[in-house]
Amino acid sequence: MSDTILITGASSGIGKATALYFQERGWNVVATMRNPDVGSDLKQLDNVLVLRLDVTVEETITAAVADGIAKFGRIDVLLNNAGFGAYGPLEANSMDQVRRQFDTNVIGLLAVTKAVIPHMRANKSGVIVNMSSIGGLIALPLTSLYHGTKYAIEGISESLHYELEPCGIRIKIIEPGVVRTDFGKSVKFSNDESIAEYQPAVTAVLAARARMAASDAVTQGGDVAEVVWNAVTDGTDTLRYPVGTFAAEMIARRKVEDDDTFYRNLKKQLGL
Repeated sequence: MSDTILITGASSGIGKATALYFQERGWNVVATMRNPDVGSDLKQLDNVLVLRLDVTVEETITAAVADGIAKFGRIDVLLNNAGFGAYGPLEANSMDQVRRQFDTNVIGLLAVTKAVIPHMRANKSGVIVNMSSIGGLIALPLTSLYHGTKYAIEGISESLHYELEPCGIRIKIIEPGVVRTDFGKSVKFSNDESIAEYQPAVTAVLAARARMAASDAVTQGGDVAEVVWNAVTDGTDTLRYPVGTFAAEMIARRKVEDDDTFYRNLKKQLGL
């Protein structure tokens, strides 16, 4: 029997790239997304089951997990990939936006994980892969909501890797740097131009993001999928997997520089 991976947010970007990567290597794939109609190309592939799963709607989670098990017999790997990015000054983001950010990236991840754990615990094996970011280790200005969720994922994952070890379940965290995908469809930048104090930072950060997106430091969705594959199949208890040279370089800098030095250099790099 082939192994099975369930992926949230598989309609595009890293989620879709990972679905294709695992399917090409003979795995069964439960590719879940809020709107299964956009997954028509995945539906044409062997051993791929496309299902509706909205991480903010509990009944869709329960149904997708049950249907995936019914189709393939078991779920060996969960990739918590679905995500949303709320950017801009905190003051410019509505509380609805704050709730959407945490409901999607944190509460949704916890809900899907809770739904899968009993099955993996009964099987005494499984791997749960949580899509974090370099933004779960290093914070940039105008990104407090997104960073808040990614820092939460880091802490949740680190705790769970102790908690679930006796159950035979391993936890893996994927930490990409800058990835060229269509995640932009799941990004909302909020700004209030009437608040003059924030506008120099808005201009500088948006320009820095554009420079980074055009640089050689950008990785592709397929690069992240390969790291997910390695994390799932390496047979180790390694917890964190940075993706790309930018992520590796920033993590290395953060380890050796004290707070004042790191913040000063980062502001200089951003043009602040």
